[in-house]
Amino acid sequence: MSIGALKDIQVTPLAAESLGVRSMCTFVQTDDVAILLDAGISLCPWRFSLPPHPLEFQTIHVLREKIAKMADKAQIVTLSHYHYDHHTPFFEDWMVNWTTQTQTARQIYQDKILLVKHPKESINKSQQERALAFLKTCGDYAKTLQEADNKTFTYGNTNICFSKAVAHGEDNASLGYVIMTTIEYKNQEKFMFAPDIQGPMSNHTLQLILETQPNMLMLGGPPFYLADTRIKKTSIQNAITNLKAITKTIPITIIEHHTLRDELFKQKLCSLKTYADQAGHNILTAAEYIGQENNLLEAQRKSLYQTSPPTEKFQTWQNNLNLFNKNQIIPKPPIF
Repeated sequence: MSIGALKDIQVTPLAAESLGVRSMCTFVQTDDVAILLDAGISLCPWRFSLPPHPLEFQTIHVLREKIAKMADKAQIVTLSHYHYDHHTPFFEDWMVNWTTQTQTARQIYQDKILLVKHPKESINKSQQERALAFLKTCGDYAKTLQEADNKTFTYGNTNICFSKAVAHGEDNASLGYVIMTTIEYKNQEKFMFAPDIQGPMSNHTLQLILETQPNMLMLGGPPFYLADTRIKKTSIQNAITNLKAITKTIPITIIEHHTLRDELFKQKLCSLKTYADQAGHNILTAAEYIGQENNLLEAQRKSLYQTSPPTEKFQTWQNNLNLFNKNQIIPKPPIF
């Protein structure tokens, strides 16, 4: 049984950095409705100057199938923003998204109620282009598609509440905006899903979370691995300060995503455990929540190549990667 599980809202993480991939895909169920949150999954194409290790490809293969299986049970699929680790694109891609041409996306979105971030408002240029492609392809498979920003949808005793668009990390950063989702059952329990807020770094986002008062919060934490390269150290420190306020207030906090791309994330979050313990609260990863060991494959990619060398066939595939330009489909890697 998961740690500190809610009584009437069932939360099942399906894919996450702690489970070996880039994702925050989560299945949520009440007596009224089943919801698939952010049905995307990806691998980082290059980390430590290396492509994904065969174990990463094997993991995304398994978790892709798991997401598709749970999509069969869901009536609703949400989309917080248009990065590919948060939604499944329509094109073939074996390097990053592990997708076929249309079939993979159809498995997830066909005949579903889609509740998505607004494709034109509070959005940067790259995500607006991806949103347009999503609407023309995956959106066509859906039963219905509705813009969800700052709206509430009710199914029996279950409310699905979406925030206004909030910053993807720092306020006014180039990465754009996301919407947070709160699933409330009988006005008694609340599960809040806050992907890619990177801490939150934004004090405004922190205030919205605290005002919501969820019993459980899953959030995208600070990207330690980008500190002083793409993210200022002061922004990372502000994210830690905001997380302290969260762990003191919210009974269960699941920290995921960017944070777990750093193998030393626990050391860098150690001060939070003190705050959580003092309040009698839990702070953990998605893997820990479902009783599994953390499996930080991307963060361990360099060592994986040393301790588990790929097969000769995979090395040949790897050596041929520089022969492909960005417009060509890289062939499926030999991973089994």
